Amino acid sequence: MTEAIPIRVLSVDDHPLLRDGLAAVINSQPDMRLIAHAETGSEAVSKFREHRPDVTLLDLRLPDMSGIDALIAIRTEFSTARIVILTSSEGDVEIHRALRAGARGYMLKRLPPKDLLEVIRQVHAGKTSIPSEVSAHLVEHMADEQLTSREVEVLRHVAGGNRNRDIAERLFISEETVKVHLKRIMVKLGAGDRSEAIAIALRRGIMHL
Repeated sequence: MTEAIPIRVLSVDDHPLLRDGLAAVINSQPDMRLIAHAETGSEAVSKFREHRPDVTLLDLRLPDMSGIDALIAIRTEFSTARIVILTSSEGDVEIHRALRAGARGYMLKRLPPKDLLEVIRQVHAGKTSIPSEVSAHLVEHMADEQLTSREVEVLRHVAGGNRNRDIAERLFISEETVKVHLKRIMVKLGAGDRSEAIAIALRRGIMHL
């Protein structure tokens, strides 16, 4: 009987401790093997090109680019790449972005290793695998109206400590228009004030500081 070929995994994360932990978990399994790791998005593309892994584990926060940009770069060159986002971010907006960009799975770092191993096997088998806890975040905000790019821009300036007048000058719009944007932002996010709007936007992955 021929021994099954193990699932070849590429890990992309800039934290050495996490990489070592992933290597130990993956290499302890008889049906998978960590073949390489990368610390940056550009290195991830290079390592993918070199090793052609069966499954890639990709963090959203990388030193040179976002994980979603790295995902797009890999899939632009290798359209059949099977990539799992492995991150600490639970924001529904980022989950949507990752899935739209072609991620086959979305895994939270705090979930048990056995869940990650199951996701790797599912994705390798050609399925899309999203743990129930992650799916719950998607469902919770499915009916929410999304912020426009201009509204996100305004909120970023608010988070930077800018007053309405300052924001108006920077964006070449009237102060009254800034107030309209802020009113819509509050309604869409269900926020009571600016601080709460910023906190919600950060938690959901709508923006980053």
